[in-house]
Amino acid sequence: MANLTPTDWIWRDGEFVPWADATLHVLSHSMQFGSAAFEGIRAYATPTGPAIFRLREHLQRLVTSVRIYRMELDYTVDQLVDATVETVARNGLDSCYIRPMVVRGFGAAGMVPTGSPVHVYIPVWPWGTYLGPDALERGIAACISSWHRVAPNTIPAMAKIAGNYLSGQLIKMEALANGYDEAIALSPGGTVSEGSGQNVFAVVDGILHTTPLDGTILGGITRASIMQLAKDAGYEVREGAMARETLYGAQELFICGTASEVTPVTSVDRIRVGTGSVGPITRDLQARYMDIVTGRAPDTHGWLTHVRRA
Repeated sequence: MANLTPTDWIWRDGEFVPWADATLHVLSHSMQFGSAAFEGIRAYATPTGPAIFRLREHLQRLVTSVRIYRMELDYTVDQLVDATVETVARNGLDSCYIRPMVVRGFGAAGMVPTGSPVHVYIPVWPWGTYLGPDALERGIAACISSWHRVAPNTIPAMAKIAGNYLSGQLIKMEALANGYDEAIALSPGGTVSEGSGQNVFAVVDGILHTTPLDGTILGGITRASIMQLAKDAGYEVREGAMARETLYGAQELFICGTASEVTPVTSVDRIRVGTGSVGPITRDLQARYMDIVTGRAPDTHGWLTHVRRA
C-alpha cells in the first residue's frame, strides 16, 4: 500500500487547480467533524484508452450520501461525470484511482454545519493493487476483528462519509499489528458485516453468500457488480446473515471493493479456507471482473465510461 503519487491537476468547484493548491483550512467543518462525502473509483487502461468503471453509479451514491447529510450540492450527476472524465484526461493517465470529495469548509465552529461552505474536489492519481502485488493471485490472510461495525440507525452505513472510516482504520490497523493482511468485522449482532473497506463473499457448497444491506455495511458497487457477474455465469447468489463460523467452513472466500477489486481470502484466524488456495469460483469471478474493466471482454452491462485522450 504505497503512498499516493501527486498528479498535475485537481478539479475544484468547477475549475482546475494545481495539485498543491487544492487546500482546505485546518478549521474546516470536515476536518473537525469528519463531515465529508467521498467516492473511490478506478479508471483502467483498455485497448481503446482509459475507461472508468461504473462512474455514474459511484457519483449517484455520492449525491445520495450528500443528501443524507443535508449538504447542498451545486452540481448534477451529469456535470460531475463530465468533470471526472476531463480530470482523468487532463492528467494524461491511462489508469488511475479517482476520489471525488464533497467537503464542508471553514465557517461553523460547532457540530451544526450551518455557515460552512460546501466544496467539491476531484483528485486522481496512479494506484496499483491495494493489498499488494500478490494479493489478487495468491490471496490474503484475514482475521475477525475485535471491533464491530456500527449498529443500524446509529450513523448511516449506506452513506460513504469520511467519519464512517474511523471504524475501518481501527479494523485495518489491528489486523496489521497482529500479522494479518486484512480483517473482517462482525455486526453488533455478531454476524458477518464487512471488511475494513470491502464487502465479503463466501462460497458454500457452490452457492455464493454475502451479507445483506442490513444497516451495518456500505452497499458496494463492486459488490453489486460481482452479484451480477455471478448470475450471468449461472451461480446462485444468496443475501443473508452469515455466522462467523460460516467463514471457517466455507470452501472459498473473497472480499471486493474498488480498491481491493476481487481479492481471495485463503485463511481466517489462521484457519485455512477450503484447500488454502484460490478456489475456482473466486478465480472465475475475478477473471470476469478484470476482463470487463480492462476491456478484454465486451462491456455488456454498459459499465465503462471511456475517456478520450487529451
